[in-house]
Amino acid sequence: MVDTLDQLRAIGALKRGHFLFSSGRHGDVYLEKFDLLRDPGATSDVCRGFVERFRDQAIDVVVGPTTGGILLAFETARQLRVAAAYAERASDEAAGREFRRGTSFAPGSRVLVVDDILTTGGSVRETLAALERHPVEVVAVAVLVDRSGGEVEFGGIPLAALASQRIDSWLPEACPMCAAGEPVVKPGTTGVPAPR
Repeated sequence: MVDTLDQLRAIGALKRGHFLFSSGRHGDVYLEKFDLLRDPGATSDVCRGFVERFRDQAIDVVVGPTTGGILLAFETARQLRVAAAYAERASDEAAGREFRRGTSFAPGSRVLVVDDILTTGGSVRETLAALERHPVEVVAVAVLVDRSGGEVEFGGIPLAALASQRIDSWLPEACPMCAAGEPVVKPGTTGVPAPR
């Protein structure tokens, strides 16, 4: 099997620099999932890792949360030749996620939840909560990259990661790159330096 982190490096999705994360912390490694998701061939190749792990698990539906999880769920389901479903943010933000647009599940459906990057597990937890309202069996959660260091769990549901990566991060006042005067970039803003 091809190493997922090597694949992400090869397409330029795994970046080194000085980054401002959405948490407000700074780090020197960033995974830009959209560099992968903009490349259908690379996305198909990476999803083959999910398919190889779950081909013999009698999966009926692959479910992904918005946004990145949708593309990974679709491609994984396509390769497994099963249905795909998408957990969207509920119109009432406090309600988490829900299945809309006529999505239904046959009773007893075996579901694989697929997402891109696992840090805290929030989007996966919301997806699992939405699935609890349906008569399904969640077989596993599968993620492209587990950045939690194996610390996130889902109440006994098995977790499979194609790659694991522990990323160091610092508060801005403790950031060694800030101390060295290196400009900080906010990912997703096309390399625009972030305010300090």
